[in-house]
Amino acid sequence: MLIGKACRILGRVRCCVVKPLASLSLSSNMAKSKFEYVRNFETDDTCLRNCYIVVRLDGRNFHRFAEQHKFTKPNDNRALGLMSRSARSVMEELEDIVIAYGQSDEFSFVFKRSSTWFKRRASKLMTHVASQFSSSYVFYWKEFFLDQPILYPPSFDGRVILYPSNRNLRDYLSWRQADCHINNLYNTVFWTLVQRGGMTTAQAEDRLKGTLAADKNEILFSEFDINYNNESDLHRKGTTLIWEKRDETVIKRMKSPDEEEKHVIRSRRRVQAHHCDIIGEQFWEEHPDILEDDNS
Repeated sequence: MLIGKACRILGRVRCCVVKPLASLSLSSNMAKSKFEYVRNFETDDTCLRNCYIVVRLDGRNFHRFAEQHKFTKPNDNRALGLMSRSARSVMEELEDIVIAYGQSDEFSFVFKRSSTWFKRRASKLMTHVASQFSSSYVFYWKEFFLDQPILYPPSFDGRVILYPSNRNLRDYLSWRQADCHINNLYNTVFWTLVQRGGMTTAQAEDRLKGTLAADKNEILFSEFDINYNNESDLHRKGTTLIWEKRDETVIKRMKSPDEEEKHVIRSRRRVQAHHCDIIGEQFWEEHPDILEDDNS
């Protein structure tokens, strides 16, 4: 009797378990279509683990864009400020970006090595950074250019690069900052020759052919009394964005109307801009939390 009863109970339990599984299998089969095979054409673009992921954006045809919008030569602080504001928007959206570096019409965004955003898919990371940056550039345009309208949408192309070690990443950022210095020195001399020296652009270009950095510095100093080292750090060294904790005062309202409001100081992480040397050791010693341990 007991055995028979137990069998009947087990039989009912077995039926209850099998029925939903069969129903689930049927539902799963019904959800698919004969066209779903096209997903097999997608290629795997997962970024290698334990590598810093760098997404670098560059303005496309930005020389023309700058001309059309009458950017100040050799540097337009409005345009540089807008680039930095757009980059900050990207970092605030994607908090796994530990550092970003920008100059002229480019910005590089570094995702930490342990990041799992978008399952480390290169296409997802690049398109999200590019779209967030481009839309922010248009959105914040009026904050920097006031009444000057934007004539047409800017565009930025992107690429993804992987760096396996701290030294590789630092060398990459050093390369970009060295490029900033080289380009800015040339542009400073070139536009000084045009704007203050009365040369045409062709004459200025011909004058600077074959010159070294020392020659360019000498032209600025001896002919125009300009010490290049006194030029703005923003122009000479670019912009580095990092996360930093900052104390801020907030007003805490008490529940009872008779009690006074209290001012409370709390610490929050915010994106901060630096215009400093990132090639030497000092910056990295002051911000040791940016890089992850190579041995981890």
